[in-house]
Amino acid sequence: MVTTLQAFNIGKREFVILDRRQYINLLKKLPLRHMNVRGDISLPPAPKKLASGNFPAAEALRADLARDLIKRRWAAQLTQAALARRAGIRVETLNRVERARVTPNPQTILKIVAALEKAEARPR
Repeated sequence: MVTTLQAFNIGKREFVILDRRQYINLLKKLPLRHMNVRGDISLPPAPKKLASGNFPAAEALRADLARDLIKRRWAAQLTQAALARRAGIRVETLNRVERARVTPNPQTILKIVAALEKAEARPR
């Protein structure tokens, strides 16, 4: 497949336009932990099992919470910034929760869930 690109400038930034199939092929070459073929950010992976065969509880709970929040946010068609604003939390906080990097306090979870429920209830 021959790649033909159309380049253009906006201000001091250069942008490139390419065929969608070429774009998908480029995405497929990226590590899955960063993006999937739709161009969406991938869900956090489950933690590795311990020698006992069990998962580390805190890490597994963080990953499950993160996955659930991301799926609901996508379904509600919200960006992280929009959800954080509606929940009254910092975007950085939501980002860390969605990457399963932190265990949020119960109040933060309640704020996020309330904002998601409100967004999910709105007519489309």
